[in-house]
Amino acid sequence: MSTTTTSATGQKTWLVALLLCFFLGMLGAHRFYVGKVGTAILQIVTFGGLGIWVLIDLIMIIVGKFTDKQGQALAR
Repeated sequence: MSTTTTSATGQKTWLVALLLCFFLGMLGAHRFYVGKVGTAILQIVTFGGLGIWVLIDLIMIIVGKFTDKQGQALAR
């Protein structure tokens, strides 16, 4: 008997999150999009962690490790 584990995929799309992060990352637009409002506001206040936080989020979105508020993977 084998068990397979599948990760749930949310309603938010990978491409939209990627574009929002690339163009409006300093404003936390990609985090607002996926429902992470608290950290999105922190990104606005810190200008995206002076760019470092945005760069990390961009890399996470590209490799598929960025999730929405419920922890679900972004739909490709």
